[in-house]
This record gives sequence, structure tokens and C-alpha cells, in this order.
Amino acid sequence: MGSFSVEDFVGNGVLKDLLPTLLDEGWDDVPTLKVMNSEDMDAISMTRQQKEAIEIRTYLHDRSLMPYADRLESTGKCLPELLSLSVEDLTSQFRMKRGHVARFRDRKSSCVDPSTNKSDAPIPSTSIKRTYQSNSSKRMLSMRSRTFQDKTVEQALSEFKIEDGYVFKGIVATELAGHIACGCVQPSPIVDKIAPYSAIENISVQKLTPEYKIGMERLVKTKTPPMKASALWHDKPAIILCIRRPGCIMCRAEAHQLYARKPIFDALGYQLFAVIHENIESEVKDFWPRYWGGTVLFDQGREFFKALGGGKLMKEKFLFGFLFNPRAIANYKRAKAMGIKQNFNGEGEIKGGLFILGSAKRGIAYQFIERNFGDWAPLSEVIEICTKIQSHSQASGLSIKPSQEDNRSSSLV
Repeated sequence: MGSFSVEDFVGNGVLKDLLPTLLDEGWDDVPTLKVMNSEDMDAISMTRQQKEAIEIRTYLHDRSLMPYADRLESTGKCLPELLSLSVEDLTSQFRMKRGHVARFRDRKSSCVDPSTNKSDAPIPSTSIKRTYQSNSSKRMLSMRSRTFQDKTVEQALSEFKIEDGYVFKGIVATELAGHIACGCVQPSPIVDKIAPYSAIENISVQKLTPEYKIGMERLVKTKTPPMKASALWHDKPAIILCIRRPGCIMCRAEAHQLYARKPIFDALGYQLFAVIHENIESEVKDFWPRYWGGTVLFDQGREFFKALGGGKLMKEKFLFGFLFNPRAIANYKRAKAMGIKQNFNGEGEIKGGLFILGSAKRGIAYQFIERNFGDWAPLSEVIEICTKIQSHSQASGLSIKPSQEDNRSSSLV
């Protein structure tokens, strides 16, 4: 899985000397850098070699093949020339593993959530104008495979459009795993109501990392004082990703595939926060910004995690929650296929999830619970809710209509 560190992304090739310019012009995180179009490149006077380097590195980053980036770029070949090389050339000249060769030559695939639903129907939007790739360079267009960065934001959004009749998996996680250990172990109870806003607004959190930008310190050097969580979304809506364990392969995969869509969430006006319940500095360093470039927060009281479970922590033993749970094993295989490394440091039995919050006190619009280890909030649902909030906000100035009771539902009005 490609790192979200810009320094790692540009490597030691022709883009390295361009870092100060990228920073000055606001191209200071990897998801944004990957959506540069030809017009953007010309605006900062990028050379042909630099444009081709961006092309190569974006292609490799999407396929978790960045260890080969410096070697491939140093040949001076453009991407279509590299893709035309034989298997023997790729293995002998670049020491590329056979499995990686197959991934490299597959122009239609990338290391994203394979369960993501796609639709060809566009989502109408007049507020999002930014393009992912212009048609002004025929050479660059010819070398493109059908990957995420090729599209306008509207087209990218259309991939996650929810069709009529779709049943949301939010509030609770994906369908139950069924029988665990031949029915000898019953699944944990389902939380079928979204958390009340009062359960999260006064949570005390501590900022461990800032939002990643080029050249910044890997961690907040001085210990920041605790802050009230509601200050995070006071002015802008937010997505809160509650991480079970930063070293977990499934947690890292979920964080990576969510943050990879940062340009979409930026266009929709959403902030991205990851919350952890255990502060192990080495684990935070491994997690940020490689798998997550947004702000990382420490919830010492585990209050966000309690809110997900209806006031109680959702815990499950590894033996029955993973080894005897076929759905959790399938989730592990999905993350493993994305080329992610893992470790086993820290507490890993407290389940996480995700919240989408409107700005100020407009409440919780959506809640997803990690029912089985490794369950992800479907991107189609997350983007759909964020899009509806943005549209509703534009139309009426409100994100979510407060209910008379302090218990927000996931339906937007």
C-alpha cells in the first residue's frame, strides 16, 4: 500500500527538487498531488520528465508498487513504454516479483476495496468543479488506465452512487457473520440506534498529529492540552474514524481507502479525523502518514468507542471474534490482498466504527459499527451521506434537522 507521505511519493527522482514549489502552490498531500491535471502541471512549469514521473508514481501508488518507483522512473521511459515491457524484462531489469508484475500489467485494477459498488449513473452537482485529469495532453491521456484520478469529482462520485432500494448498512455493521464456532458462540448484541449527540459532544480528546502536509514533523512535538471534541466540527462537518488498533492490517486498510478519497471529501467540505483509544507513540508513527494523512486524536476515556456500542465498549475475544468468524477472516483476506503490513502491538479487541457529523450541533448523520473484525463503512454510504448534507446545507443552510429527542437518525431531511 502506497504511503501518504509526499516525500515517500516523490522519492529520489526528478520530482524531489520540485517539493518547495509543490508546497508553495498547495500540492502538499498525496491524494491532492495525484489529481493534478495538465493545466496544473503547466502552471508550475513542470518538465515533460516531471509530468511523466507523476504519471508513473500515481499508477504505482494505486497498485501498492511504490518500491519500484525510483527504478522505473530512472529509465526515462514513460508509462505506456514501461507497460509494454515483457514479464522477463520487468523481472530481470527491475527485480519485480512475478505477482507484482501481474498487478503492474493489469491496467484496470488498483489496490482499493474490492467490494465497492460502482454505478455508471452520474451525480448532478454544480458546486464541485475540480477536475482530476484534463484532456489537453494526448500523450498523457493515451497512457492512462481507468483509475480513480482520471475522472472529474462528479465522475468519481458517480462510482459510489446508491441506487433506489439500497439498504444502508449504517447504524449497525454489515450483515451478521452467521454461526460462529458451529453456533456454540452467539454474536454480540446489535446496537440498532444511532448514538445521541450528547454522548459525543463533550468527549475530551488530545491531538497527536496534525493533518499531514509536506515537510511537517511526524508527530506533534509539544504535548497538546485536551480539547472538547465538539470543537472539531464546530465550523465544518467531519468524518470521525474510530480505529480499533493502528497496527491492525484491516484497520490500516480501512483508513487508507478512506483517506485516498480526500479530494472528494475536500470538495464536499468535510474534515477527516482518526480516533485511537491507546497512545503508543511507535504505533502512531507507523500509522501516520503512511496509512492515514489526516489528524489523529487520542480518546483516553474511549468515549467515542462507548458511544458506538450504545454506552458500552464493544469487545470480542480474538479466538471467537476472528479465528472462528468466517466474515472476519474474509475481511482479513481483503486487507491482505491490498499489500498492507501489520503488527500485533496494543489492544485489539475494542471494536471501532465511523461517525459522520454535521457542523456545529446539527448532530450525527450516520454511524457505522464494526460488527465483525475488519468491517468497513461502505464508501458508497459515506459519500452519499456527505453529498446529501452538502446539498441540504446549500439549499437551506442546515445539515441535519435536529429531532425533538436527542437521538439523530441517519436519514437527512
